Amino acid sequence: MKRSFSKIAIRCCWASLFAGGAVLAADTNTPPVKAEPVMKPEEFFEGGTKPLNNWVEFSAGEFILTGRKPQFQQEQRKGNFGFGGIDDLHYSTQIDKTTTFTVDGRAIPWNDDYKLKLDLTREKLGYLRLSYNEFGTYYNSDGGFDPATGAYYASRGDAQALDRGELSIEAGLTLEKKPQVKFKYTHAFRDGEKSSTIWGITHPGGVTRGLSPTFYDIDERSDAFQLDVTHHILKSDVGVGLRYETGSLDNSLKITQSPGEVTQEKITDKQNTGFNLFNANAFTETWFKTKLMLSTGFSFSDLDNDFSGSRIYGSDFDVSYAPNAANGAGYYNLNGASHAQEYVANVNLLAMPTKTLTVVPSVRVQREDTDANFTGQQTLGANAAPFSGNSDSGLTDVRERLDVRYTGVTNWVFTTRGEWTEGQGNVREFGGTGPVGGIGGPTIQRQTEDDRLFQKYSLGARWYPLRTVTVDAAAYYKIDHYGYNNKVDSTPNDPSSGDRYPAFLVMQDFETCDGNLSLTLRPLPTVTLVSRYEYQVSTIHTKPDPRPDPISGLSETESSDMTSHIFAQNISWTPWSRLFLQVGFNYVASEVETPTSKYTQAVLNAQNNYWTLNFSSGLVINDKTDFNVNYFYYRADDYQNNSVFGVPYGSGQQEHGVTATLVRRLSKSVRMTLRYGFFHSDDDLYGGHRNFDAHGILSTIQYRF
Repeated sequence: MKRSFSKIAIRCCWASLFAGGAVLAADTNTPPVKAEPVMKPEEFFEGGTKPLNNWVEFSAGEFILTGRKPQFQQEQRKGNFGFGGIDDLHYSTQIDKTTTFTVDGRAIPWNDDYKLKLDLTREKLGYLRLSYNEFGTYYNSDGGFDPATGAYYASRGDAQALDRGELSIEAGLTLEKKPQVKFKYTHAFRDGEKSSTIWGITHPGGVTRGLSPTFYDIDERSDAFQLDVTHHILKSDVGVGLRYETGSLDNSLKITQSPGEVTQEKITDKQNTGFNLFNANAFTETWFKTKLMLSTGFSFSDLDNDFSGSRIYGSDFDVSYAPNAANGAGYYNLNGASHAQEYVANVNLLAMPTKTLTVVPSVRVQREDTDANFTGQQTLGANAAPFSGNSDSGLTDVRERLDVRYTGVTNWVFTTRGEWTEGQGNVREFGGTGPVGGIGGPTIQRQTEDDRLFQKYSLGARWYPLRTVTVDAAAYYKIDHYGYNNKVDSTPNDPSSGDRYPAFLVMQDFETCDGNLSLTLRPLPTVTLVSRYEYQVSTIHTKPDPRPDPISGLSETESSDMTSHIFAQNISWTPWSRLFLQVGFNYVASEVETPTSKYTQAVLNAQNNYWTLNFSSGLVINDKTDFNVNYFYYRADDYQNNSVFGVPYGSGQQEHGVTATLVRRLSKSVRMTLRYGFFHSDDDLYGGHRNFDAHGILSTIQYRF
């Protein structure tokens, strides 16, 4: 669309030139010049009449930064200021008339960004694929900021890096009128470090605050084997699948307590899990008539876990347990196992009784059973004591859903959905950590039965009053009801107890109302406007019948209320075939109110108010040159400095950035791109310590062959 005017103009010029040449030849009696074939629009660039379907693209770039480097690395997903490599590679060749070999790749070493895919496909026989991809994600592991003292708890060095990757080998058999068979092996991993918001304790100005930086040390591996077979039998498509996955998750949360203080210590919280997962599934899809289809599905999963761990205090990370009177609550030699089984079955019917009416009823049944047991040694100060425990649970959910679509009114489309879920379950918990050296609460003895009833009702309509106007309206109401019967409860459920949760909770409702309206206008062929507004209110109620246990001293309450307003406006304008302009604006106003905020200033109502603005434009300067500009702005002004009463929360962030891109086709085989970008970020929540400004330059050169 961007270059349509220029393509037509070039074609007209060539046609005129060829025509003029023919007249001149006739007038001078010279031999006629043979005209070249007129190129199709898709042949004008990068290959001419012989399309060049293979390419390699090299890139190089660099950023100039002022400000906090780890924050820049996290937001821009860059490990280094300078980077480069093979940005994109594609090569495809026809080995014979029915066999194709394809290679796709990418390699940016500075950012640990790699991709390789090999594909060998033979028509009516099958395929073999090898794929590998790896990329890095970056995290600012700084801690928090205390406005009262100006203390900022920064981490050292660059942002923490977490590498994620996947290697897969896949083979498929695609014989005609035979079962389709696919086998796939996948090895996945996560390795590195990432920040955590489970901050450690600090004492700025002598006041206890949770501001010390913490991070996860992650080492995760998994291997999965998947076999799928599908076939078409009479009027039905049927399929079965088997999957086996095994893996290990060896992770540690590392916390520095009281950094820089006399009492500084470090906590290593190890969380190690080994698992084996088996899954079998099957499906059918049958068209009885052109307007009646039945589909079914079934899945069975069996999961075994072995876990171990510890929470150890010391002068450094990853040390052995040593008794110390200054240590807080911890544990070591945790060992346990858990087992889970899940059954899921669903049935769906698609019926079209008339041309304008579609009805889709469906039923889904799920059953899940789990059990676990564990032992360990818990610690507090210089004392230690053994602990153990076991638990089991079971749940059954049945969900019914009905979808209806009606188009029998001219220029209208109506949709509606009803969804109901009934469920029952039980959980039994015995044991766990108890008192150490006479300090601490008793172990848990609890048995709870629960029932659930979820309901959701949706309505939607689309109206086309004019060819240039579209109106969409939708709304839904959802209520999730939970009821609990605590048959066994060892918790001393009275106001003098420090442990009254969760057994006093006997009934809760989660209720949501949502409505949205959007309007699409096309006042001119070159202008499109899309406006959207959404309103949502959600509440959590503790219902009065029955009320919480009277001995608890707690009464019915509205424990949470969230209200959100969302407005969006987008405008697209193409004043010229060589030029397009697009502007988007979004505003969100959202607040979560809880009763706690009425009684203490340490907890404020949660605000999530922000607005964004983005602009993009593209210009086709000539047949070989394009120019694009993009701009975005983000602003959230929810920060509240209540550091006198607690840790301040709320986003007070401002970000904006602009990029300009120039694309130049040097020849039919070579294309060059030059991009400049500027990015700015500041955040009131961290007292300006995470602010940065960055200028970036990126150039690429693509060679097609």
